[in-house]
Amino acid sequence: MDTIFTRGPSLISRLILALVMSVALIIADSKFDAFQSSRVYMNSLMSPLQYLANLPSVLLSASAQRLTSHEDLVEENQRLTNQVLLMSERLQRFDVLQSENDQLRALLDTPAKPDVRKKVAELMAVENSPFSQQIVINKGALDDVFLSQSVLDDRGVVGQVMEVGTTNSRVVLITDVTHAVPVRSVRNNIRFIASGTGSLDELLLEHVPHSVDVEVGDILVTSGLGQVFPEGYPVAQVSRVTRDESRPFAIVAATPLARLDRLKYLLLLWPENHDGGPEFDGVNTAGDESPEVEND
Repeated sequence: MDTIFTRGPSLISRLILALVMSVALIIADSKFDAFQSSRVYMNSLMSPLQYLANLPSVLLSASAQRLTSHEDLVEENQRLTNQVLLMSERLQRFDVLQSENDQLRALLDTPAKPDVRKKVAELMAVENSPFSQQIVINKGALDDVFLSQSVLDDRGVVGQVMEVGTTNSRVVLITDVTHAVPVRSVRNNIRFIASGTGSLDELLLEHVPHSVDVEVGDILVTSGLGQVFPEGYPVAQVSRVTRDESRPFAIVAATPLARLDRLKYLLLLWPENHDGGPEFDGVNTAGDESPEVEND
């Protein structure tokens, strides 16, 4: 049975016709740009199909990027959190170091005379007995510490060395009941003996006549008598003056200038031409001076 596909030119003739037309169209397009507008229209028609065909790939890529970004953010957040904790801990240590550095600077700026040798010591222990005001420092015989050596902080006189070990020493504070230190008033140079009361925030001036010119707020410094504490170092400030005529002497209390309840770093002083210093015997800091008040 004959069909429509068996009619007409042969296959060879059709192939040749197709090749001739293709070559003609190629030449016409290349030489005369005859199909430029047609290509634009065809590209416009095919663009939606291209976008639709590319959509699955775009969605998969976006999802993968979103998951990767989320993991990166979680990891970066954890890393930053760890860094914040580390920096916070470091900042706390820096605050402590800054505070200690300020204390050391203040300590080294104490008004020591140019010819006075000095060395920084650190608090090791505090005496637990309520009847004793003593501390232990980390300097001893190996550091040339000697008995009755003066000990200061950045505010004023703390006490004196009472026992010397090889690597540490025991210091009796100026507020100990066995301790006394000769002082003078900066305002009028009147001399007193400041004795410990057993309380870290109070000293008593011994045997002060009612007529003596002493006022609340007077600054007391070491007088240099007794040959233990060098002259001119701050000791206390007068905080209370009670003149009761029924008593033989006025009651004069003073507050130590040294921060005895928060000691950390201390300063040891060596006098000029040090030869070992006097022996410690409790209240020997007053020397041979009578505990009477004198006017200079």
